[in-house]
Amino acid sequence: MTPFLALLVRDIRLAMRAGGGAALALAFFAAVVTLVPLAVGPDLKLLARIAGGVLWVAAVLAALLSLDRLFQADFEDGSLDLIALAPLPLELSAFAKTAAHWLATGLPLTVLSALLAVLFDLPAKGTGALVLSLLIGTPAVSSIGAVGAALTLSIRRGGLILPLIVLPLLAPAVIFGSGAVLAALDAAPNGSLLFLAAFSLLAVLLSPFAAAASVRLNLAA
Repeated sequence: MTPFLALLVRDIRLAMRAGGGAALALAFFAAVVTLVPLAVGPDLKLLARIAGGVLWVAAVLAALLSLDRLFQADFEDGSLDLIALAPLPLELSAFAKTAAHWLATGLPLTVLSALLAVLFDLPAKGTGALVLSLLIGTPAVSSIGAVGAALTLSIRRGGLILPLIVLPLLAPAVIFGSGAVLAALDAAPNGSLLFLAAFSLLAVLLSPFAAAASVRLNLAA
């Protein structure tokens, strides 16, 4: 097994075990999405219109729950120093940890969203657009979140600061993701998925370099 795959599998196992954060993120996502229809009421047309925005916001907030531990646990037990000194470039290590977060959190959230969309009476075409937008956009959530996690690595209670850094940067993903669902409902394509794909691709390509630079800065401090 290559060092990249070894780190990827290790982080997925850590995320999936008790206290790893993946199960907590899914539970939070389901709880928030379930409460919204109860608060809005039985207006099915309104529920279908807001489904994309609600599910996207809930998915982003749920993903943030486990992001603060992306580098923090390894930083506290000294593993991050070993990862930084390993033959594998730190940029690839950051990408492996980001990919592990998406596989353990972002992908399950995407699958679960298809089931929770039933609570909003979202039509099949809207559900398809929602799942596709989350599949395209959640890698950007993990990637930008990884940069925020690396920046707040050595800050006490950095998990409280992380959302303040990351949420404004994730606004385009939420806008384009929910816009894609509305476009599917109105049968009026508006290019939201293309913009979301471009944003996500840019985030995935650039975030490993920014996260690695932030980790080096914190380790040198």
